[in-house]
Amino acid sequence: MLQGALRRALAFFKANRLFTAGVLLLLVLYLFGMIGLQFAVPKGADMGAVPLNLAPSSQHPLGTDGLGRDMFTVMVTGIPNMFKIGFLAGAVGVLIGALIGLFAGYYRGIADAIFSSFADVMLVIPALAILITVSAYVRVVTVELMAIIVGLLSWPLSARVIRAQTLSLRERLFVQVAKLSGQNDFEIITLQILPNLTAYLAASFVGAVSGGILASVGLEVLGLGPQNVPTIGRTLFYAFKYAALFKGMWWWWGPPVVTLAVIFTGLFWISLSLDKYANPRLKGSARG
Repeated sequence: MLQGALRRALAFFKANRLFTAGVLLLLVLYLFGMIGLQFAVPKGADMGAVPLNLAPSSQHPLGTDGLGRDMFTVMVTGIPNMFKIGFLAGAVGVLIGALIGLFAGYYRGIADAIFSSFADVMLVIPALAILITVSAYVRVVTVELMAIIVGLLSWPLSARVIRAQTLSLRERLFVQVAKLSGQNDFEIITLQILPNLTAYLAASFVGAVSGGILASVGLEVLGLGPQNVPTIGRTLFYAFKYAALFKGMWWWWGPPVVTLAVIFTGLFWISLSLDKYANPRLKGSARG
C-alpha cells in the first residue's frame, strides 16, 4: 500500500511539472533558512552585534546593515518565520472557510443565506485596514499571533469556493445513494463530499498562504507586526527607513526582495497547476 501511494505521488509530480517546480523552489528556500541557522550565530541578528554597514565578505556573506546586524543571520532567521506565518495563516483561513462553505452549501436555506451574507460583507471590508488597527493596538505581536489574525480574515474566499462546489456535489447521484444507504449528514459530508474537494482545498490553501505572507509583509513594511524576531518585511522596513537604496547598500534590501520574488513565484506555479488540475476544462493543460 505504501509503495502504491509512493508511485502515485511520483506519477503526480512527474505529470505536473509546474507544480513540482514550485514545490522545489519553496523547498530550496526553506532548506536555505533551516540549514543556514546551523551555521549562523543567533546573536548576529541583534542590533549592535556586528559593525555597521559592512559589504559582503567571507566573514559576513551578506554584509551587515545600518543597525549592526549580520544580514545572513537575519535572512536565515526570517525565512522560516515567513513560512510559519504563511502556512499557519493559510491553515486557519482554509479550515474556517471549509467548515463554513461545507455547512452553508450542504444545508442551504437560512444557514446558506446567513453565512453567504457574512462572507460577502467580509470580502468588501479592507482586511489590511483591520490588520493595521489590530496590530497597532496589540501590545506584543508574535509570529504566531500575527498568523492567526491574518488567517481569521482570509477565510471568505475559501468559503465561497467550497460552498459553490458543495452545492454542486450534494446533488450528485453518489450523495443520493449514500442517503438511501442510511448515512447521516456528517458521514455524507466527511466521507462523500469532502474527498471530492481535495483539489479545491489545496488550491485555496496555497492562495491563503500567499495572501497571508503578502499581508504580513505589508504590515511589517509599515513598521507593524512582530518586533522581537527578525522577519523579511521588517528588514525591508529598516532598509527603507535608513535609505539603504540611496546609500548603495544593495545587500540590505536585495536579499529580502529576492526571497519574496522566489516564494511568490513558487506559490504562483503551484496555484496555477492546482487550478488547472481542479478545473476539468483546464486539465488538458495541467501538465505545463
